Amino acid sequence: MRRRGRSRPTPPTAPLPAPDATEQVLHGTNALPPSVRTAAAWSWNLLLIVVAVAVGFFLLAKVEVIAVPVAVAVLLTVLLMPVKLFLERRLRFGRSLAAGTALIGTLLLVIGLIVLAGSTIVAGFQDLADQAKAGFDEFLSWLSGPPLHINASDLSGYLDDFSSQFLGSDGPVVSGALGAATTVGHVLAGAVIALFCTFFFLYDGRMIWGWVVGLLPERSRDSVHQAGRRGFVTLSAYTRTQILVAFVDSVGIGVGAAILGVPLAVPLAILVFMGAFVPIVGALLSGTVAVLVALVANGWVTALIMLGVVLLVQQIEGHVLQPFLMGHALSLHPVAVLLAVAAGGFTAGIVGALFAVPVAAVLNTVILYFHGHDKFPELGTDDHVVVRGHTVASAPARVVQDVEDDLRAQRKAPPGRRR
Repeated sequence: MRRRGRSRPTPPTAPLPAPDATEQVLHGTNALPPSVRTAAAWSWNLLLIVVAVAVGFFLLAKVEVIAVPVAVAVLLTVLLMPVKLFLERRLRFGRSLAAGTALIGTLLLVIGLIVLAGSTIVAGFQDLADQAKAGFDEFLSWLSGPPLHINASDLSGYLDDFSSQFLGSDGPVVSGALGAATTVGHVLAGAVIALFCTFFFLYDGRMIWGWVVGLLPERSRDSVHQAGRRGFVTLSAYTRTQILVAFVDSVGIGVGAAILGVPLAVPLAILVFMGAFVPIVGALLSGTVAVLVALVANGWVTALIMLGVVLLVQQIEGHVLQPFLMGHALSLHPVAVLLAVAAGGFTAGIVGALFAVPVAAVLNTVILYFHGHDKFPELGTDDHVVVRGHTVASAPARVVQDVEDDLRAQRKAPPGRRR
């Protein structure tokens, strides 16, 4: 029975604390505008991508003898997979024959380009050396004239000091040559590993990927598999685009050098093609080499024209080819590209600069997919993943576990009772 009477007075409540300055800025009248919040979010995403690339390359640098060949094999696999599929579907090649044919054909093409460049260099080296000597003598005569008036004895002393410091037994040239012998050994070993891995990635890449996915917890397998598919598409788009861009750069600069009469036009074109795979920096350095060769061989007028050709080709690449070809497949801001190249080069040298952009592009695609933004919705969901040798449905994680349990039971059963 409820007692009647006066209601008890409610105790006084403590006053709410006044919001601090930060809350007033975030939630009050001085809230940040949406554009600033969007810029901050993008800045954090770019910073996280750059930091992840730097940390990844720092760790991979510790095992670069293995990591670099495997990374090269992945890029070669992405490049050669369409060729392998064409041989399988159109010419009815077996998997092993298609993988071997694609790999050997590419290897023969690369060897042919190297032989072509080497023969051209050998044929034109003597003329270039004579032109370089004549240009150097002209430079020395300019130093001895007005306004410097450096006499021949001083120049000879400077050259002797240079030779003793850089070409002596303890100079950087000799020590660099000794270190180059070790580097050549590492490169040859890495090339063998890369070719071996490329063949098996082409032949059994889906099974290998399924084995990797099978190592993860069952609740994560489907999402990792779908994100990996999108990362593979991103890497494929990047590789095809870079090959086309490198081809356009090499043809433009090579044709320009040939028209201007610059020697070694073919080796310069091949150098530009290889340098274009390092975004921004590689094209600049290879173009600089072309300008220097033009300066030594043909004089400063031809060098200036060659510089104009290089700048024109770079502008076409940066403002036409890259945005049009890459499109939404990469969606990396030029600042992110430059920072990724710098981070990769700082942590792992030229190898890091070479792989920085594709790694950053794949990370960007995968991270966005995990956050609910699918850059390739047309891919849909792949309903089958090869896990430990068997093709199973990937969407229900329980099915994966059931198949693994069945395989485990078959291994434990007597040989006569195995299915």
